[in-house]
Amino acid sequence: MHASGPFEVKLTPQPAAPGIEPANLGRQTIDKQFCGDLEATSLGEMLSVMGGEQGSAGYVAIERVTGALHGKRGSFVLQHTGTMNRGAPQLSITVVPDSGTDELTGLSGSMQIQIEQGRHTYTFDYSLS
Repeated sequence: MHASGPFEVKLTPQPAAPGIEPANLGRQTIDKQFCGDLEATSLGEMLSVMGGEQGSAGYVAIERVTGALHGKRGSFVLQHTGTMNRGAPQLSITVVPDSGTDELTGLSGSMQIQIEQGRHTYTFDYSLS
């Protein structure tokens, strides 16, 4: 199945965990509002780092999504892995296996994010077993 729509995201910088400040990692909380086929909110955390060359970076994130997907209510967890290699992006966002609850139990799939002129949209290819 396929879901799509816009979303709003708020990223809030957080201090480094005690003792790892020398690693120079960025840490942020994630607060999203999804609209369209996925009517939901999500909360999560992201870790990021800049590379030594302009346009190179990496991030990982985990977010719990709670709401309704095509009218089916529940929650699930998305795992992000992203890199930017001198300006060339690569991003993988997948549903953590067996993280679906309630009517979303058995959910699997992957999400794509598009950002155009500051506007965020998602496409979500998924299945329910």
